[in-house]
Amino acid sequence: MEVAGLLLAAGAGRRLGTPKALVDWDGAPLVVRGLRLLDAAGCSPLLVTVGAAADQVVDVVRPAEPRGGVKIVRVEGWAEGMGASLRAGLAALAATAAEAVVVALVDQPFVEPDLIRRLIATAAGPASAAAAQAAGTAAPAAVVAGFDGKPRNPVLLRRAIWPNVARLAQRDVGARAWLRAHPDHVTVVPCDDLGTPDDIDTPADLARLVRPPETGSRHSVAPE
Repeated sequence: MEVAGLLLAAGAGRRLGTPKALVDWDGAPLVVRGLRLLDAAGCSPLLVTVGAAADQVVDVVRPAEPRGGVKIVRVEGWAEGMGASLRAGLAALAATAAEAVVVALVDQPFVEPDLIRRLIATAAGPASAAAAQAAGTAAPAAVVAGFDGKPRNPVLLRRAIWPNVARLAQRDVGARAWLRAHPDHVTVVPCDDLGTPDDIDTPADLARLVRPPETGSRHSVAPE
């Protein structure tokens, strides 16, 4: 199964005081780390949405992009929120042959490649298909990382649902609206052993997360 990687990095980081994509983390901007994450997990093609400080973000991405390259998706209406970024990314993916996409957020520094691989393996593996067949249903349309039994980010979305996900992605809501409206088509995969979903929204978050928190941290919110 060909799985693309989409990194949402268009926001201005208003609460943080600077675009999150440009925040240095362990020697690299968060946008570079996010793209390396998706590349290491085997996602291809790779796309990144840019909006606030777009030219600066592109300037740091280009010298560090993986060998296979990165498609830059400029989001004209980025100020609307994450919904605009996700819609633009999914629209750009329509021209690819990808069968699914892993959507990752630029501000989650403790998500690791093994977590992304687990989402992909769940979506593509025989266990998923067998479970669906036994239940008389289709294979899951979305696979979501779970922490403490609750859905978090990142998420994997099969191609068939991209138009409907995009239709419901408005303002600061990304895939969450579709996921909540279609729980029977969503598989939540436990990922407590593969890091934490903590994100960086404020200077206090940045100070608190200077080192990895304990696995299974509960500070995050549901999928955006």
